[in-house]
Amino acid sequence: MQSKRYSPDLTPPWKKQRPAPEVAAETDLVVEEVTTGFCGAVIRCEKSAQGPTVTLEDRFGKHRVFPMEPRGFLMEGKVVTLVRPPERAAGSGPARTASGSLAVPGARARVARAGRIYVEGRHDAELVERVWGDDLRIEGVVVEYLEGIDDLPEIVRTFSPGPDARLGVLVDHLVPGSKESRIAAGVTDPHVCVVGHPYIDVWEAVKPSSVGIAAWPVVPRGQDWKTGVCRALGWPQNTGAAWQRILSGVRSYKDVEPALLGRVEELIDFVTVGGAA
Repeated sequence: MQSKRYSPDLTPPWKKQRPAPEVAAETDLVVEEVTTGFCGAVIRCEKSAQGPTVTLEDRFGKHRVFPMEPRGFLMEGKVVTLVRPPERAAGSGPARTASGSLAVPGARARVARAGRIYVEGRHDAELVERVWGDDLRIEGVVVEYLEGIDDLPEIVRTFSPGPDARLGVLVDHLVPGSKESRIAAGVTDPHVCVVGHPYIDVWEAVKPSSVGIAAWPVVPRGQDWKTGVCRALGWPQNTGAAWQRILSGVRSYKDVEPALLGRVEELIDFVTVGGAA
């Protein structure tokens, strides 16, 4: 009778962990370290005598270094094993800006055009700068923010738009039948382009997954929307701090909804086509 051979590993099968998927620790990849709960974006990977390490940066700018151990990180709630990204040959691929445009090495900011892009609110301006800032500087386009759309007709008159001084305007919640749509319809100057996104506030134009939430909460009518969002998500009811938390999740155009991306690109094209610097 032939004797059975047994594995030296006596761990019951139900206790054995399945291998976690390997994920390249590319720059800007957002992960959470499993033992500490520290969440941040990959800054760099390095070799050490003890093995490879990864440096993460959280939304407050704090850096932490962790060993790249098997099953050591969570990505979108799932356990993964971080590995060093493959080495790339110099010049193997074109660098791109946060908007996805080809970067221009050594490019200097262009002298500001007479044309402008106005956006409705400081948060809108900061988001546009985060994603399109490099492109706008190369094109010489300045972004300014409106305190509210109610003053738009007067702003257009004061600006005195023309063929070499076009004006683009981005409006929040530009939907049929709204106050915003009625005001926008009253601007008929051919050298002014008024477009908008459907969101109540530009916060919603950031993809929920980039903020670490499943979806943007539905806030009952009559409540301040931003305060209601903070309350529903269990965040401190400090809208300034909440916005910084949201903005920190935006690293490129991939973190922004297409409904905003298309409108901003449309305004940049409108202001720069035929405009003089």
